[in-house]
Amino acid sequence: MTDPDDPRTHEGTGGSARAKAPAAAAGRVAVEPLNALEERVVEAVAEGRDELVALARALVALDTTARETGDPPRDEERLQRLLERRLQAIDAETDLWEPEGTGTGNRHVPDGLTFEGRPQLAARLAGRGGGRSLLLNGHIDAVSAEPRELWSCDPFAGEVRDGRVYGRGIADMKGGIAGMVWALETLHRLGVGLAGDVVFCTVTDEESSGAGGWAAVKRGVKADAGVVAEPTDFDVWVACRGSLTPTITVEGRPGHAEMRQPHWQAGGAVNAIEKTRLVLDAIERLREEWRSRPDMQHPYVSAGDIVPTVIAGGEWEVTYPASCRLTCEVVYPPGQVSDDGTARGLEREITETIENATRVDPWLREHPPHWSWDCDVVPAEVDPGHPVVATALAAGAAVGRTGRITGFDSWHDGATFTNFGGTPCVCFGPGPADTLHRVDEWAGIDDLADFAAAAALLTMRWCGVAG
Repeated sequence: MTDPDDPRTHEGTGGSARAKAPAAAAGRVAVEPLNALEERVVEAVAEGRDELVALARALVALDTTARETGDPPRDEERLQRLLERRLQAIDAETDLWEPEGTGTGNRHVPDGLTFEGRPQLAARLAGRGGGRSLLLNGHIDAVSAEPRELWSCDPFAGEVRDGRVYGRGIADMKGGIAGMVWALETLHRLGVGLAGDVVFCTVTDEESSGAGGWAAVKRGVKADAGVVAEPTDFDVWVACRGSLTPTITVEGRPGHAEMRQPHWQAGGAVNAIEKTRLVLDAIERLREEWRSRPDMQHPYVSAGDIVPTVIAGGEWEVTYPASCRLTCEVVYPPGQVSDDGTARGLEREITETIENATRVDPWLREHPPHWSWDCDVVPAEVDPGHPVVATALAAGAAVGRTGRITGFDSWHDGATFTNFGGTPCVCFGPGPADTLHRVDEWAGIDDLADFAAAAALLTMRWCGVAG
């Protein structure tokens, strides 16, 4: 339970967001005309597009690429302090903190993770009362820029050409963060008073585990509803899939590969790589079953899947491999979450299916595969009739960006705020998702500017304008 008097608690005040949206939220939404104040805000955002681009480029210039557990920090603190200064300049109360190390006994974050030099940021722009509170969230980490030699420009320069900003993380999702900040700065500059609170939160570790979002939830960051500025191309993502990452180790028995071997029961060698084929065959059958199984279907995301992604085996080229390790990426829809908020039921199904399939082999029956499981990244969904969905769609349509309700086959931090923080979160952001993680990642300047305008409208309409 959070203490409202605890300065670490960043829960916005305001009314409930439980009322159902009109039926238009189920599809494309009609364009609502702008009032005079909203027109001023949209014009002001457009007039400041050069400043918006400058902010986006400044964020790209700071290397916050994802890291392995134990790696030193990069520019995470510098970036968060940059945002903190800008938010303080518009009278936000800010909290920049390094969470304690997390992970021990927690399925949702990796063991041994520390946040030293990689703080989280939460800020509260207090409303004048009587309105709903809104969480604006984004992750500051980006995937590696390697191989850098394939880029046509410096991935951290934020190069501008042909109406686009290029750089690692600009689409995923520093451009969206810049748009949210510029929206809030524009509202402040125009003296637009909000009835409800705005809670702004930027976190680390979304790309690797979601641990930053988990830390923010533990800190008490929450609101009546939330928006994550992933690059949705002005669609609203109401669902995302979760993931599990099992590593399956198949045991063999070493022996000279150039010498004839007796039967394994007589002490002969066993090829762990060849035995792993039984595991791969079982995975292929399971994934085909999932693609049509009713409980793996969802209206907004793809069916569950299990994909072998990394394999390693063998010690020497003339020695039978003593072991073979296979890592898989498992993705699953919201309906597969167990009552305890984890995917333990799905984990049991995968384990039992593969172990049953390998028992037909006498060696594997006596030497069953060994299992280890990485983070359990849990999916989420928000009722498409939730009023924040219609508000986001209407804000996009008002700036000429008509979107639709859909979902995300991967995962985002909004799932953590939805599942564990009590804040129903959707994704709504600029530009298409097809540049994510690619060489020459880019975001369109028109997309960034239109999103900043839509974010300002969304904030005004959700929180309410005071006075």
